[in-house]
Amino acid sequence: VQLQASGGGLVQPGGSLRLSCAASGSIVSINVMGWYRQAPGKQRELVAGITSGGTTNYAESVKGRFTISRDNAKNTVYLQMSSLKPEDTAVYYCNLGNGPTYNRRAYWGQGTQVTVSS
Repeated sequence: VQLQASGGGLVQPGGSLRLSCAASGSIVSINVMGWYRQAPGKQRELVAGITSGGTTNYAESVKGRFTISRDNAKNTVYLQMSSLKPEDTAVYYCNLGNGPTYNRRAYWGQGTQVTVSS
């Protein structure tokens, strides 16, 4: 299984960015995909997740600003980020939890830098 993320970059505060992550390989139909981020000197944290059934969850800090979605036919997850703040600056990693909860294996993408600065 491989994950290929794209869409990071430099954006001004209040701006928007859209991240994409395509998974390839042996993808189990029941899975969860998500985005994590890690800022310098901080631990990696969950930003948002979405199950293959469409159930979503978000970190409190991004609720109302970020939207996660997925295209199951393409095994691709998206993160639409709006009203970006400097504190959203981090390396964003996509994650695939492949399989049902009781037998799930985690895979990580390579990370994409998001910088929010004027």
